[in-house]
Amino acid sequence: MTGSAWVVLAACAATVAAAMALTALAARRAGRWSVVDVTWGAGFVAVAVVAAVVGDGNLWRRLVFVLLVGVWGLRLASHILRRGRGHGEDPRYEVIKSEGKGGIVRRVLAPQGATLWFISLPVQVAAVSGRSLSWLAALGILVWAVGLAFEAVGDAQLAAFRADPAARGTVMDRGLWGWTRHPNYFGDACLWWGLWLIAADSGWLGAIMVLSPVAMTFFIRNVTGAKLLERTMMERPGYPAYAERVPMFFPRPPRKP
Repeated sequence: MTGSAWVVLAACAATVAAAMALTALAARRAGRWSVVDVTWGAGFVAVAVVAAVVGDGNLWRRLVFVLLVGVWGLRLASHILRRGRGHGEDPRYEVIKSEGKGGIVRRVLAPQGATLWFISLPVQVAAVSGRSLSWLAALGILVWAVGLAFEAVGDAQLAAFRADPAARGTVMDRGLWGWTRHPNYFGDACLWWGLWLIAADSGWLGAIMVLSPVAMTFFIRNVTGAKLLERTMMERPGYPAYAERVPMFFPRPPRKP
């Protein structure tokens, strides 16, 4: 890698460390670990901005990353912030707390910070490439848009469902939720594959960062996202039957009950 790439990587690592330190203070003040979810989206935005400022590669690619990561990250952070107001701890973090194997820094902030930095590597390394945008970047933008649609539409459909008094005591299986039990998590994975395609368009250094979207998909499906949430959702009446009809992650047309 070039010297400028190492500078970008170091600057982004320092940015993530600072974001997690501030999150630790906020979590202790709020008494909830779930504030880290706000940092998750906002942290990627901070990394994209720092990479664009410190990097010396193609200006348009750097701006595209700031725009795409900014739209996704700020929407996600604001959505989680609004959703969490007036509520207690997220059930996923209640599970982690109940296991009693360490505090927020060891169990959540340290691994989440490392994961954030690793997953954002395509954004970081592409910031030093001078190659112009091509059709591969356009394909990446399209894949990103599909992912954002799954995430944003899925969140909006769930919010409308929860606001409907007639839906109380039932399981959300409408719209995208009839195609996948976690359209928001699938959307997250999809859009990061799109961002990787834009990075791959910058050359071999961006292309070899394919492990970043692989890691994102693995973690939100099997570790911190869908699989962890399923542990509590399966206890709700009607959810096991819903799970038999609808796939957990990768979408497919809904089956009849």
